[in-house]
Amino acid sequence: MTEHHPDLAEEQANIDHAYDCLETSRTDAWKLRGLTDAGIAAGGTMQARYERDVFDEALVNRLTQLDLGDAALVFGRIDRRAEGPDAVESFHIGRLAVADEKRDPVVIDWRAPVAEPFYRATGRDPMGLLRRRHFSVQGRNLLDIEDELFGDGHLGVVEEDGTPPHNGLRGYSTLLSVLARGRTGQLGDIVATIQGEQDEIIRSPQAGVLVVQGGPGTGKTVVALHRAAYLLYTYRFPLEAQGVLVIGPNRVFLRYIERVLPSLGEAGIEQIVMADLVPDVRYGHRDNPLAATTKGDQRMIKVVAKAIRDRERPLREDLVIPFRTTFLRLTAHDSSRIIKAARRRYRHHNAGRRYVETEFYATLAATSRLETTPELVREAVSKLDEVWIALERMWPLLTPAQLLHDLYGSKALLKLASEPTLTPAEYESLFRPRGEDLEAVRWSDPDIALLDEARELLGPRQGKNGKLEDDVDIRTYGHIVIDEVQDLTPMQLRMAGRRSLNGSMTIVGDIAQATGPLAPSNWDEVLACLPDKKESRIVGLSIGYRIPTEMMELATKVMMAATPELRPPTSVRGGGTPPSVIATTHELLGSAVVSAVQDILDEVGDGKCAVVTPDSMMEEVEAALHAAGVKHGRATRTGLEGAVTVVPVSVVKGLELDGVIVVEPARIVAEEHQGLRALYVALTRATKRQTVIHAEPLPPSML
Repeated sequence: MTEHHPDLAEEQANIDHAYDCLETSRTDAWKLRGLTDAGIAAGGTMQARYERDVFDEALVNRLTQLDLGDAALVFGRIDRRAEGPDAVESFHIGRLAVADEKRDPVVIDWRAPVAEPFYRATGRDPMGLLRRRHFSVQGRNLLDIEDELFGDGHLGVVEEDGTPPHNGLRGYSTLLSVLARGRTGQLGDIVATIQGEQDEIIRSPQAGVLVVQGGPGTGKTVVALHRAAYLLYTYRFPLEAQGVLVIGPNRVFLRYIERVLPSLGEAGIEQIVMADLVPDVRYGHRDNPLAATTKGDQRMIKVVAKAIRDRERPLREDLVIPFRTTFLRLTAHDSSRIIKAARRRYRHHNAGRRYVETEFYATLAATSRLETTPELVREAVSKLDEVWIALERMWPLLTPAQLLHDLYGSKALLKLASEPTLTPAEYESLFRPRGEDLEAVRWSDPDIALLDEARELLGPRQGKNGKLEDDVDIRTYGHIVIDEVQDLTPMQLRMAGRRSLNGSMTIVGDIAQATGPLAPSNWDEVLACLPDKKESRIVGLSIGYRIPTEMMELATKVMMAATPELRPPTSVRGGGTPPSVIATTHELLGSAVVSAVQDILDEVGDGKCAVVTPDSMMEEVEAALHAAGVKHGRATRTGLEGAVTVVPVSVVKGLELDGVIVVEPARIVAEEHQGLRALYVALTRATKRQTVIHAEPLPPSML
């Protein structure tokens, strides 16, 4: 990158012009909205009001897209051959398409086909380019320019031996300057520095399940988010109506990524955690390890289905009830016949209740010696306790929470539903004393998928006059993105797949970072639980951008011990500081953490620092920081807003910070389901400085 590029002033003028055109577009949009408000009074025709509302909604969405905040509008330019001798045409590439008053393009949206060579052109395949220009921009101020020239003799694109420079990275100097910036506690977009292997994934066809395997720092999360924005731009119809869903591993992670999509002009994409898909229940229960593992296993599909079937029971003995001057009778055999018929007719359990009731009263009426009808019998006996008890035994109306609450609270029901699918130790681990108030029951994370499975099988409850009492329709989406997918259990994967309208999904993760109770050993195990309407694809990200080589060396030793069959990413950043490893005593561990925090803050300045601890040590570490007067937050409450944040290792995945202190690696290994993988995650969060503090002996893989 040159110190004073000769075109700096000219390109700054182009950027200023682009911002002026953008502001004009915003002003014109507000004027148009004012005209619609003034031109169509609220009391107009229904059609006029509808058209006004649709127009306003589209206008508001566009205004939201035009609000860039501090993000740069323009970040590059491409020059390519045009028709005619020596003819050249230029396009400025940016976050949004911007036109002047004549509707001529001033900025090309980065997702447009004409912008693809900006990300994909190479020395061997220039894609018609003569020059690719990268802007180093802060807001609307152009700081510097880096040019890549295409054609014979330009070694900035191809080295003397014919290989691409810098591992084929484009805009290398611009990329390194971006990577060297301090972290803000929020994930930023990479739209200005997308590399070739990343762009190939972003622009990959929509159909089927796309698996993105990427090690720490390869940008898999931000690539997946850019892909969501690209797909919505490219397939605006029908994706905008069908919806795009992003599923993250926890709320700390969602807060961390929440600004990426709005910065790309896509504010309407839903970003949730799995628990958001099952509303109206309370969470917070922690399962024992065996229960958590069992609940995530696909064998629970059979258990839940059997638990429902076990609630469809014939009467133990004949039901005899008085009716006028005689008696009505429903035999146990008749009740069995009704249940078998309902099972054949209805896929959803609750939908069969009305049929069971109809047959119940029809059978009673048929046994009367008096002239009557099923309707008269229902009116006469439906409020009797013995009738209600009989119907509830035969075919109760159930919510998912009622079903699982009853199941977990009865060892007999657990045994009946689970044998021979589960072992006695497995189904006994699910037992929980039954509470008095169902609404007060707290559910665990593994319960989410089981509640969803039950909802799918039960269906809505029907009240009087056939009106549905529950809204249990499962919303589907045209495309689903799942991050850290390697930590979802088979049941959770099945739950996510249920939301897919057409099997179109992008799932990203790293097998080496799989820390859940049912960690997969390969991607085939994950794909087996997802829709297979179209052929799936597995692609990889091989280059690490975030972590300096010196830090990656220690993490790689742990990774090779945990998953020796995988290859670590190649880091593009060198010249970093090797991790510091500090041995201390249990009594002095707190003061060692405080000292390390102060050292890192002195080095990273305004950057972000995290103290990554075993979940069991959070309170101890926070107490030490508080006693020393170190202001700090906890990731589970405040995200990464402050300069110092205590982060339990269970939620650190996906985050990146300038400085990281990893506390007591041996305890991390001992406490987590996949201890070595969890430690690998903790050791791959830092971008500038890393310190390891331990009182217990280090795991052998770190020596």
